[in-house]
Amino acid sequence: MTEFVRTAEENFANLPNFAYAPNYHQWQDLRMHYVDEGPKDGPVMLLLHGMPTWAFLYRDVIPVLAAAGYRCIAPDHMGFGRSDKPTDIHWYTVARHTEILSSLIVTLDLTDITLVCQDWGGPTGLAQAAMMPERFTDLVIMNTWLHHAEYEYSAGIRRWNAGWHEGGTYARSEPDIGLLLVLSGGLMEVGSFMAGFIDGKDPQLSGQAADMYAGFSAPYKGLPDEGYNGFRRFPLSIPVDSYHNGNAAAQSLHYRTLLNWSALGKGCHFIWGCADDVFTEAWGRQWAEQMNARFDALTDAGHFPQNTHGAQLAQLILDGKG
Repeated sequence: MTEFVRTAEENFANLPNFAYAPNYHQWQDLRMHYVDEGPKDGPVMLLLHGMPTWAFLYRDVIPVLAAAGYRCIAPDHMGFGRSDKPTDIHWYTVARHTEILSSLIVTLDLTDITLVCQDWGGPTGLAQAAMMPERFTDLVIMNTWLHHAEYEYSAGIRRWNAGWHEGGTYARSEPDIGLLLVLSGGLMEVGSFMAGFIDGKDPQLSGQAADMYAGFSAPYKGLPDEGYNGFRRFPLSIPVDSYHNGNAAAQSLHYRTLLNWSALGKGCHFIWGCADDVFTEAWGRQWAEQMNARFDALTDAGHFPQNTHGAQLAQLILDGKG
């Protein structure tokens, strides 16, 4: 049996702008949470998160897409959100995350899918389109990547990876990573973040910042330190200097495969937070050109466009479908 912890249900009560009933997919002896909103017979929007977020990231996107007639499926990777959290850090591999997502898609028999992916939602989600193209019609790609030999990892990626190794900023017991989303959302000063994250001082958040923090901290509040291992493993899986468990060879295959996506008569649309120092605007534009895809720039958005520009993002997704 897999040893895991499960976040208390009360952690998710009364979250701002996120009053969605939970749904669960059983994978082996674990359960994976997903949001399922909008008409059940509508075309599917598969909304994928990365590190260190969960389906709450799409709180401002789902209502717009659902109102337009789309069935919005927003799963939480194992170790994140309302999904179960295996306690062994070595349990987590990108290949396993990818397999579990495949099982969700097949079990729900999802077709006519528009994939919306960002961060680690890219490698895990784009794998699905490469492996099961018949289930997908369109790709919406935001601030992510697929490993391949020519890809140059930015200084921002390298700093993020280094920060999770021993001695790094984030390598600590029970890291309060919800504060990262508040910081990146421009709702918190760096000094307040460091005081809260490093020294454990009350950051005294209010208004929109408090709401954002409540949503992104809900999955880990009250968990033992081993409940944070899913968060730790994703940044340590970035194949910056070696393959580790980043599923890098498969990522390279999926990258090459999807360069032929437009030849299949399918759509591709890039929407990019251009203030991101992790996945830069230059990389996003280069990839979009390779994919013969439309590129929409969110000039003042950072790494998490869903978190700061949700309604605008949703409208761009719909415009791209038109």
